[in-house]
Amino acid sequence: MNKIPKSIGPYSAYRIKDNLLITSGQLPINPETNSIDGITFEDQVKQSFDNIENILESENMTFEDILKVKVFLTDLDNFAAVNKVMKELFNEPYPARTAFEVCKLPADGQIEVEVIAYK
Repeated sequence: MNKIPKSIGPYSAYRIKDNLLITSGQLPINPETNSIDGITFEDQVKQSFDNIENILESENMTFEDILKVKVFLTDLDNFAAVNKVMKELFNEPYPARTAFEVCKLPADGQIEVEVIAYK
């Protein structure tokens, strides 16, 4: 069973070259159902980061290897929930991060996360 969700368009979930890994935006898609199952916003945040973790593990990387996180939110009022989950997953020094509020995301997701990692 593949733990990385199937892309919803003509793109790769990630690419790696010379130990530099760049992901596409990871929606909170459950790889088992290939749909967004998260009821709460926090569930969706956790699923997006679970997808990132599965990508990292497929290349023998961890959250410690992440240099940059880019977060897209449909409601910036949910920013505190992102911080809460990230504090559970990351240790200091935290990766660099940028967050944007967008009007809509694919598949009616409320969050999309992409990362750059290097090992």
